[in-house]
Amino acid sequence: MEIAPNFTAADWKALHLQENEQHWLQAVDVLKSRLYARYIDPVDALIEIENSLEPRQMNFGFTILAVDLLLMETLQAFKEGLLDTNRKSQRVFMRFLRDSSRFSPFFSTPKQCNDFYIEFRCGILHQAEIQSTARVCSSGALYNRSDEGDTVNYNAVHQCIKADLEDYLQLLKDPHNSSQRELFKKKMDAVAGKDETVPS
Repeated sequence: MEIAPNFTAADWKALHLQENEQHWLQAVDVLKSRLYARYIDPVDALIEIENSLEPRQMNFGFTILAVDLLLMETLQAFKEGLLDTNRKSQRVFMRFLRDSSRFSPFFSTPKQCNDFYIEFRCGILHQAEIQSTARVCSSGALYNRSDEGDTVNYNAVHQCIKADLEDYLQLLKDPHNSSQRELFKKKMDAVAGKDETVPS
């Protein structure tokens, strides 16, 4: 079973992370490969296609946002060492918004985090539509609230989650961040030992 492109669960179990720093760097590369292949690369490709289209033809916003909303929850699960987010999605997603240096300026209260979770994350992923008068757009601030309706810029969301992921990967490469490494290992050990039909 591959847990990342050209890297199997058996390959993961063969790493000696307790005593081999090179294996730790390889482990971080495996996570990057996994998340880029599943989330970042497909969205980058959609954005590249959209950049060649007329504004009225740009219809990928919901798909792009759906993928990035999944990545937010997934990334937070790795940071916390959660084996899964079953029955914990709301709290995990809200902690991501609160803790991210790029997203937190737009979400200063738990209510704002919760509203975004309900309207966008749950709306798009469960109902295939936003659960309010809010809109998805391709330019402007990452998130803007107004009396006329909130707007989220899916291009800005993607660039910020991509940067957050890169920050996390760099953090894991530093051997001084042992607690973060252990949480990451706990999550990846679960990924390598479970049925891959369960998404992570």
